[in-house]
Amino acid sequence: MKTTNLTGERIKQYLDEGKRFDGRKPDEFRKISVETSVSKKAEGSARVKIGKTEVLVGIKMDVSEPYPDSPNEGKLMVTSELLPLSSPRFESGPPRFPAIELGRLIDRGIRESKFIEFDKLCIKKREKVWGVFIDIYSINDDGNLIDAAGIGALAALKQVKLPKYDEKNEKVLHGEWTNKKLPLSKDIPIITTLYKIGKNIIVDPTLEEEDVSEVKITIGGTVEGAIFSMQKGNSKKISIKDFHKVLDLADKIRKKFFTSIEKFLK
Repeated sequence: MKTTNLTGERIKQYLDEGKRFDGRKPDEFRKISVETSVSKKAEGSARVKIGKTEVLVGIKMDVSEPYPDSPNEGKLMVTSELLPLSSPRFESGPPRFPAIELGRLIDRGIRESKFIEFDKLCIKKREKVWGVFIDIYSINDDGNLIDAAGIGALAALKQVKLPKYDEKNEKVLHGEWTNKKLPLSKDIPIITTLYKIGKNIIVDPTLEEEDVSEVKITIGGTVEGAIFSMQKGNSKKISIKDFHKVLDLADKIRKKFFTSIEKFLK
């Protein structure tokens, strides 16, 4: 059930007074918790909670032919499934736009950051490379699935150990792991989404706040302030003035956000 107009007006009124229903400031996240290695079958996995929002992320590694335009680089694919158990708004069946969008946002944030060193995943140029397959599952949706999925993907990637590969039979031995970690750079991509509600810009919305937001912008960047990906969601326009507010707030919260999740990324 969508947030009513009356509730939406109250949310906007509270924000104009610098308040939110749960007592947080506009730039404040809910409590974040991360549990890793939650799946015995995946090469890497994580469960993330932001407030009541919860996602599971699993990673599988496989070997296949490289893409023609990158013959000596590994591959990345991110998919998401918004499960009906996580919200009555989600239905079974083929993925709809929100699920497709979520997967693409996380894919772009990781790919454009060069966090995964794809050139080190080549087994034989033009013939065999490792592929990284990231699956995201919503367990409970109380707003801000994007940032939860981003944290989960990072935490799971940090846990990955490459499975053994039988070159003679060209077969990946899933369930048998080597001591090799997934080659990752030191620059960790921080994926944060900012939402415009009335005259205000906020982070980490609850579902009710997300419902009344007019614009959302997902930004991938480093703690130092470099930006490598950005995507606007929702159909409404955003002014140049408000866009600068978004960039300023994103820069302000990125380091604080990283500090809150850093311990889960070791």
